[in-house]
Amino acid sequence: MDWTILPIMTMFYLLSFLDRANIGNARVAGLQKGLGLTDRQYQICVTATYVPYIAAELPSNLILRKVGPNIAMPLILTLWGIIVTLQGLVTSYHGLIVSRVFLGLVEGPMFPGIVLYLSGFYTRAELSTRIAFFFSAASLSGAFSGLLAAAITNLHGVGGKPAWAWIFILEGLFSVVIGVIAFFLVPATPRHSKFLSDVQKDLIMNRLEKERPFVNPLDDFRIKHVLKAFTSPHVVLMFIVFFVGGTNLFGLALFSPSIINQLGFSPNHSQLLSVGPFAAAFFVTLIVARISDRYQSRAIPLVCVCLLAVIGYSMYLGSHNKHTSYAAIYFMASGIYGTVPVISAWISNNSEPYYTRATAIALGFMATSFGGILSTWRYPTKEGPKFRKTNIMNLSFMLIMIALTIVNALMLTYLNKKKQRTRQEILAPYVTEKEPDGGVAAWVDLGDRHPDFRYAI
Repeated sequence: MDWTILPIMTMFYLLSFLDRANIGNARVAGLQKGLGLTDRQYQICVTATYVPYIAAELPSNLILRKVGPNIAMPLILTLWGIIVTLQGLVTSYHGLIVSRVFLGLVEGPMFPGIVLYLSGFYTRAELSTRIAFFFSAASLSGAFSGLLAAAITNLHGVGGKPAWAWIFILEGLFSVVIGVIAFFLVPATPRHSKFLSDVQKDLIMNRLEKERPFVNPLDDFRIKHVLKAFTSPHVVLMFIVFFVGGTNLFGLALFSPSIINQLGFSPNHSQLLSVGPFAAAFFVTLIVARISDRYQSRAIPLVCVCLLAVIGYSMYLGSHNKHTSYAAIYFMASGIYGTVPVISAWISNNSEPYYTRATAIALGFMATSFGGILSTWRYPTKEGPKFRKTNIMNLSFMLIMIALTIVNALMLTYLNKKKQRTRQEILAPYVTEKEPDGGVAAWVDLGDRHPDFRYAI
């Protein structure tokens, strides 16, 4: 699976992040000036992406199993590729808003959908590393988009189109091509994979069923499983964690070329300089996730990687020259991007059965998108190059993430112990002569609240 499913999902997310964040590169390449946009109008255009993006995340995750990921995911990729391509043809503020709204609506399902999809292929102990592989595509896209934008800038004037338009057109067309090919490559489940032998399929399903006794036909849609995610204390805490993380993540993803440009580097030089921090984030993301899975720990690696971002923001706020400020962005990017696979695996690991997990994952990424909306309003050109107020807020948010991580770890430790103490009481309603431990019915109904389910910490 690491050589078949994972590369496909990685490419999906690379293109998702690239096509959503390339508006930052287009801005440096002249989008804002070309369309005559004010700072406020530009921010509205970016914000317009996130409103439908958020609206699409939960419903799409709930219907993913019914539609089939083998159909839904390639279709989503193809559609947003078409939209991004058409974005290169807009000639006005209103046209850009409309294209961004449709882009958000189509892209919204992708990230939560991939996490949910992979949780049906990998065990809880393996998930963080696999999420890191596909999410590292986000940091890779940050590096790749800078190089690509710098190259595409040379097409300025070709066909009567400005450089920023070619950024959208070429990157959009590439997504369309990959989307069409993906219809022939993405399996609905491990059982449907063309790349696996029957023995491998049986092995995967046996491993998943051993870890999750509730992976069975009884694990069908129940509204109470959806509502349970809204009332789970650890999901509520993680919702806040995703929000503060999303604010910093999208702020850096969307505005890093502008931030670097504001430090005093030329537009084309800024595109190229944005590559380094994201390349560093790529490696840190993989390392942190691997450590998290290797030692079956979520909280400790998360706190450590948050501290990298704290160092970065502190350096940036305290520096007085552009080179130190630029170096600080390496720490910021590594720390921020490194948190995402860990928190994504954490919320997925601790949410069962299927539709509770689907809802919890979607809620987490909805919170991330809410953070994205906030971030779009925190980088007005007039406050550059330091964006002092914004970066003080970002530093505070990383400290909040550290505090909530510690609280969540302590709470989950307490809940694990409490479930063991009250095991008989919890299982009593499900006990029968044939099923003295409540059997599958108890697992499906209780999910992660089952006394034999251990919350990941």
